[in-house]
Amino acid sequence: MIKNMYIKDVLQKWVECLQVQYNYSQHTINSYVRDVCIFIKYWNKEDFSIQDLQNFDVRDFRTFFSYRAQKGVTKATISREESSLKNLYKWLNDNNIISNTAIFQLSHPKLPKILPRSLDVNSAFNIIDKAKEKSKEPWIGLRDTAILTLLYGCGLRISEALSLNVEDVNNSDFIKIKGKGNKDRYVPVLPIIIENIERYKEQCPYNLKPQDALFLGARGERVTPRVIQRKIQQLRIELNLPDNITPHALRHSFATHLLAQGSDLRSIQELLGHVSLSSTQRYTDVNLEKVKKEYKKAFPD
Repeated sequence: MIKNMYIKDVLQKWVECLQVQYNYSQHTINSYVRDVCIFIKYWNKEDFSIQDLQNFDVRDFRTFFSYRAQKGVTKATISREESSLKNLYKWLNDNNIISNTAIFQLSHPKLPKILPRSLDVNSAFNIIDKAKEKSKEPWIGLRDTAILTLLYGCGLRISEALSLNVEDVNNSDFIKIKGKGNKDRYVPVLPIIIENIERYKEQCPYNLKPQDALFLGARGERVTPRVIQRKIQQLRIELNLPDNITPHALRHSFATHLLAQGSDLRSIQELLGHVSLSSTQRYTDVNLEKVKKEYKKAFPD
């Protein structure tokens, strides 16, 4: 799409900065690059150059985002696209490649407040208990049970659980997790979680070496998130759970249930690996919503 070799080189250096200097995850980098490419493609110029990035004014940016909104793109996606472009322009300005601050005059679109999805305690345990029953191979059922136990019992992201290697879980009381931005954190692990992992390892037909992926697929490859997403989808249908229940809902349930039991927000923030406390504070809203629902049941209009 971009033919100008200079701008290609500039964008590549920006990506390298995101990787090396800022330690952004590959998923975030891919999103940023995709958003910038959508912006460049919108202008439909075969000879798109660095000078074009220099010349855009605030009206140009508003025109682009207005077009995206008319195409039905969600506010959340538009907000992310704006962040991607602002990141690029900040880097271009900081490195004296161009001098253009027009995009920083834009304010982020106001996003609707979305509460984290969570399960009640019984539903969370039902999903975990049923996981082993929905696999043709017993060892795969044990694998899925171990993974789901990690999500609910440790509050891990699905990517964090599936990126674990055998040596990362060594029967200690803590697991070292590499989270977003390659930031390490230690999370406590319950004996039942270790037991489920050991049961899976005992039945796994592959010779698991310390440096190997902990959770393997049928062909011996590292399990992908899509595999676990499909498993949750099957279980969700069988247990008649809401459509918005995903693997991430188990992580949300971990935090919501801890808060309900009296854990403080700072501790939950550390366990989840949230950089900002504001991300963790959403769970107080979840509990308030639950209180409201229970109140309405007791005192209907």
